[in-house]
Amino acid sequence: MGVGAEYARVVGSEYTRALFLLSKGMLLLMERKLQEVHPLLTLCGQIVENWQGNPIQKESLRVFFLVLQVTHYLDAGQVKSVKPCLKQLQQCIQTISTLHDDEILPSNPADLFHWLPKEHMCVLVYLVTVMHSMQAGYLEKAQKYTDKALMQLEKLKMLDCSPILSSFQVILLEHIIMCRLVTGHKATALQEISQVCQLCQQSPRLFSNHAAQLHALLGLYCISVNCMDNAEAQFTTALRLTTHQELWAFIVTNLASVYIREGNRHQELYSLLERINPDHNFPVSSHCLRAAAFYIRGLFSFFQGRYNEAKRFLRETLKMSNAEDLNRLTAC
Repeated sequence: MGVGAEYARVVGSEYTRALFLLSKGMLLLMERKLQEVHPLLTLCGQIVENWQGNPIQKESLRVFFLVLQVTHYLDAGQVKSVKPCLKQLQQCIQTISTLHDDEILPSNPADLFHWLPKEHMCVLVYLVTVMHSMQAGYLEKAQKYTDKALMQLEKLKMLDCSPILSSFQVILLEHIIMCRLVTGHKATALQEISQVCQLCQQSPRLFSNHAAQLHALLGLYCISVNCMDNAEAQFTTALRLTTHQELWAFIVTNLASVYIREGNRHQELYSLLERINPDHNFPVSSHCLRAAAFYIRGLFSFFQGRYNEAKRFLRETLKMSNAEDLNRLTAC
């Protein structure tokens, strides 16, 4: 990506340079190299704002840039801090949808690269809106935007067999399944888990990327119907299948809640709690997951009769939840 960005600079294409740099930023986010991400996104923001060219290309660069910013905030569990960026992203996609595709072609051949069709961008913006709504606890909003996105996807898939559409569909379903379980619609959640399985069976790449999430969702379903042995088995399998730190911390937190409910798994529980200790060496940077880890420790301390310790952990959960509008956690 660095070589591509340098080549684009040499041939005088700031547009394509921005595309390469944004793609590099996406890879750095995926690799959790967060210290390298900040200066790169700052540079990208400057290039995007200063570039004067085809309106659709400019807005598509802004969408790419803002999607990276929003997902960066959401990965960090910063639901409140992300709101200005998310609002900009939603305004940007509205602007793009009013622009015509038959704009004049760029004069520089190096500017002919394209990131995503605008129809795909619309679905992507719906998707990150759903991700934000789920973290913030706006469950009705999550449902509304999931319905819109899935309708759009069904139309697109009639004409377009691009694999990215199936990826979008699976991620949307993963989020709405969690929403169903929170709101008590267990049968619907199970049907949608089956739908995710069918989509993953059609693509080895999808199955490989989402197997751990599938087992985690089955674990959450098992908790909702009070089948704790099955929940433990699903979470244990999910842990074995993932190398993603945030997903790992999410699964461990839920597995710890299973052990607390069972009431007789103290040794395993102590071992898990050491691995997600929010006071020091917490394995991920997510504000939301760290707050959840404090909640789990508070719950365990309460059931152990260590009420002062429980109070400290639960106060910390409340403080962190209020700071970033984590409404579901605050309600707990």
